[in-house]
Amino acid sequence: MNRLKTVALLGLLSALLITVSYWLIGGATGAIFGICLAAVMNLGSWYFSDRIALAAYGAQSVTPAQAPNLYRMVQRLSDRAGLPMPAVYVVPSPAANAFATGRDSEHAAVAVTEGIMRLLPDDELEAVIAHELSHVRNRDTLTQAVAATIGGAISFLAQMVSYSLWFGGRDDREGGNPFGLLLTVMLAPVAATVIQLGISRTREFEADAGSAKLTGNPRALARALQRLEASARQVAIGGNPAFEPLLIMHSVSGQFLGKLFSTHPSTEARVQNLLKLEQALDTPSVNQPYRFVSQR
Repeated sequence: MNRLKTVALLGLLSALLITVSYWLIGGATGAIFGICLAAVMNLGSWYFSDRIALAAYGAQSVTPAQAPNLYRMVQRLSDRAGLPMPAVYVVPSPAANAFATGRDSEHAAVAVTEGIMRLLPDDELEAVIAHELSHVRNRDTLTQAVAATIGGAISFLAQMVSYSLWFGGRDDREGGNPFGLLLTVMLAPVAATVIQLGISRTREFEADAGSAKLTGNPRALARALQRLEASARQVAIGGNPAFEPLLIMHSVSGQFLGKLFSTHPSTEARVQNLLKLEQALDTPSVNQPYRFVSQR
């Protein structure tokens, strides 16, 4: 059911791109441009999804000699999950975050920031990597990259037209409604974001569950998520916001709006879900009270 929902939302996102092109560029020409752009974006993000996402955050490839502990974790968990060893990258950022990308398990990459390696103890970092490998196994990395690329294209089109309207450079020869055009410029990026949220939030719960089963330690991921949220309040990772659904932890900005437009479920909901999974897995720590941790 979740897979069907994801496919439907991706189709809706592509339809939105075509509609935005129709309104912003004008008439049949705009619609045709939108169809071509949607096709190119879907094909391009399928083939180049790993390179696009890695470049968005300035990720750098590392060797086993450069990051031996990280490599051992990724290799051990990949073997346990029955996945090929993905490429390993490090993002030179003090922010604590991680993501996976790639069109399939044969072309996957796992990236972690320098900040997350300093912040998390080994069991929690392992749980985070297991979460990312679960995204790879579920092919979420391709889905999220396609959604991010199309969402970015919609925002880019709207921004370009807003600049044109601001500087008076657009000549609407087809007699479009200026109010409708302005409304499209303002609402299209919001609509794209809302659709991306519907895709991303569904996949995060499944990846959390995959991590819990892969490590047998749901509590480690629960503690890691709390540390990461506390860290995100202090240091944001930056990069293109369209790719934020790829990250394990969203940027925290404000209370109401931050939660409303978050690319991820709330940390509280994820932690509670993991503790329920712990009971279902009947792990040794199930009878121990959960202790919320503070950022180190």
